[in-house]
Amino acid sequence: MTALTAVDQDLVGMMDAVFARHREQHEPGTEVAVWDRGLWSRLAELGLTRLTGREDSGGSGASWFEAAELLRASASHGVRIPVVEHDLLAGWLLDEARLPTDESRRTACVLDESGVARDVPWAAAAERIVVVWRQDGAYVVGDVPVRDLRIMQGTNIAGEPRDTVTADVGALSGTYVQESVVDQLWLRGALARALQICAVLDRILSLSITHATERHQFGRPLAKFQAVQNLVADIAAEAALARAATEAALADAVRTDWSGASLEFLVAVARSCAGHAASVVVRNAHQIHGAIGTTVEHRLHEFTKPALAWRSEFGSTHYWDEKLTDAATTAGRENLWALVTG
Repeated sequence: MTALTAVDQDLVGMMDAVFARHREQHEPGTEVAVWDRGLWSRLAELGLTRLTGREDSGGSGASWFEAAELLRASASHGVRIPVVEHDLLAGWLLDEARLPTDESRRTACVLDESGVARDVPWAAAAERIVVVWRQDGAYVVGDVPVRDLRIMQGTNIAGEPRDTVTADVGALSGTYVQESVVDQLWLRGALARALQICAVLDRILSLSITHATERHQFGRPLAKFQAVQNLVADIAAEAALARAATEAALADAVRTDWSGASLEFLVAVARSCAGHAASVVVRNAHQIHGAIGTTVEHRLHEFTKPALAWRSEFGSTHYWDEKLTDAATTAGRENLWALVTG
């Protein structure tokens, strides 16, 4: 990502090498959407499992720019492991609530009024879940062992764990936090998914270019056919738009420490662009690849399925489109340009 050039390139290279080496150990079609203990231990040794955590609580003290590179590296190699959930969500909540932390594997969720949270990433594979719930008109954060919760396992369309968590709220204890913490939790998850979507869209573009260049029909490469060129060009344009919008939101989040007045709008733009881009990119890529792109052995599905799954998490594309519509309506004709340009 061009906006992240300030990130140490040796660190970026190391992250990429870790996931590339891990992916080489799995043949195309191998199930990789598991909380791999060996990989997790390696990431922990390198200080990457709590990359953005406070140093005084055992974290590495890095920024979201470094976190974005970590997400890019894992997603672009087709390795799904819960660095978002463990560090950027659960770990951050513990830091905000000033709760102690340890090396337990964690994810996070927000319970509804019935004490239920649905589609919780990696819940059954975690050791503890950082739970948020309403109590006495305020929000409470608790670090709960998985054994104290009821979990029904499920998956999203990419085969990643998305479980239903049920808790007896009356038996939980925790620390009160401001409502703004819960609002930020939502935005953090939404932006993280946008970063992951952008990474897989870029990988899909690379796969499509390679296939169109190497695959021959009627005596010449597919890339020589204008229809295929148009499909690739649309993939590149949509991926670039999503990346630019996501980088703008990321830069504002870091610059304002997640307190910018325009941050929700910028995240909405990023998620809207990424969500709509996913539709075009996935459709065009499968048209370019033809039947081979639908096989288990080919790697294309390792990136197209997550793109479609992630665009529906932490708010659907429709949800974020409505956020943009509301913002534009509120701004009105006189202030619309200022809203768009910041």
